[in-house]
Amino acid sequence: MEKDDFIKLKLKFAQADVAGKIAIYTETPGLSTTQYKELLRMYPMERLNELETALAKL
Repeated sequence: MEKDDFIKLKLKFAQADVAGKIAIYTETPGLSTTQYKELLRMYPMERLNELETALAKL
């Protein structure tokens, strides 16, 4: 994903609730490994099990 688009996505991710963060993380095509890691750093670690469950369903 291009840098400018990713910056917009990060803002949307930051403002989303946990369900929205999971949707963005699991449904956004074209993210690089670095971009996934950057989003993961912004994800609430106490809710990581919910993200893991969603990823397991893919």
